[in-house]
Amino acid sequence: MKQSYRALLILGLVAVMLGWIGFLHVGMAQEKAGDLGLAGKLGKIIAETPKCSGELTKGCINPDAPRGYLGIPGAPKPSYIVGLLWAIWVGWIFSTVGAFGGIMAGVGHITIFGLANYAKSFKTTNFALNKFLTDSIRVSNQFLVGLSALVSTINYAKMKRLVAPLGIAMGVGSIIGSTLIPILTAGKISLKAYLGYFGIAVFLVAGFMFYGTTERGRSKKKAAKEAADRFEQAVKSGKDVHEGVAIQKFSLTECAFTFYGVEFRFNPLLVALGGFCIASLASFLGIGGGFLLVPFMTDLVKLPMFIVAGTSALIVLIGMVVSIFNYMVVKGVMVWWSFIGVEMIGIFIGSMIGPRTQKYIPDIWLKRLFVLLAIYVGIRYTSKGFLGHSIVPPY
Repeated sequence: MKQSYRALLILGLVAVMLGWIGFLHVGMAQEKAGDLGLAGKLGKIIAETPKCSGELTKGCINPDAPRGYLGIPGAPKPSYIVGLLWAIWVGWIFSTVGAFGGIMAGVGHITIFGLANYAKSFKTTNFALNKFLTDSIRVSNQFLVGLSALVSTINYAKMKRLVAPLGIAMGVGSIIGSTLIPILTAGKISLKAYLGYFGIAVFLVAGFMFYGTTERGRSKKKAAKEAADRFEQAVKSGKDVHEGVAIQKFSLTECAFTFYGVEFRFNPLLVALGGFCIASLASFLGIGGGFLLVPFMTDLVKLPMFIVAGTSALIVLIGMVVSIFNYMVVKGVMVWWSFIGVEMIGIFIGSMIGPRTQKYIPDIWLKRLFVLLAIYVGIRYTSKGFLGHSIVPPY
């Protein structure tokens, strides 16, 4: 056990060190490059952005202003302490329920730290900078979620509370959906106009999940209820480490496993199709659909929450690796490494705590916590779809 803690600690330190190395690399580039000392693609965009003068005070660059986000003069400079604390919350909530990491990271970057309003200020003066900053915020969110997913996956795997075949199958389906759909439909099909109706659908999903926490609803998922009850009793007795997910059978059309002696079965091809459909819907709507993975596994595959969070983390991890690579390597998007490095420390702390505190929260309340957060997401998408803006953060 000590070796596993040591390995996770080293993993976290390596991640933070990589962040600081990236920051130092950018810093050295600033000393050599022009364009206000900003190198690469950002420097070229900044060079084409109007300079503040006279009546032009917004959507412009003031070279004499203190440097903030990405080293841009006049950009917001978030508090490192607030960033650390918020990241701990993001890591904890994602590693506890297996979802909402991106939404919560976005609340921090977009609303609390004011990065979205700053990016919007360039929408009419330099749309390229607006898009670059927006992508940077998006990738920053993905870095936090990706690290949380990595740490959570390792933690839950060591605790035997992760169904690897299910996670891999849905992860592969998700990658195909999120990659193929934009290529086939770019400029042809957009369902963003239906975002409000999707928000209503999220309310229905939340209601369905809440029904699943009632006695009547739980009685229809006897295996999940029995496994959850056995796990909760084992935790109370201090023997929860002796049993966990054990794969009994695996093929392309059937996978069987047990959790605390209770057997579960699913079809890998069908769950891969489920991952594909969720990712495709998310791509159509231009949203992150990770929060749909959890109800899929609890209400369609009929698993207890104690093994859903870790499995969801594995699925999200697969998607985050691909997405971050595409943004940073293919598109050349930058992140503010000094700030991200601090946030990643918080993510690591929160993601180490989550899997260890989750087992003390009853299955029924884990689902109700998810329902509460799903209502929050439903309000955001419904208001954004019908009103044109979200009435809850991130705005």
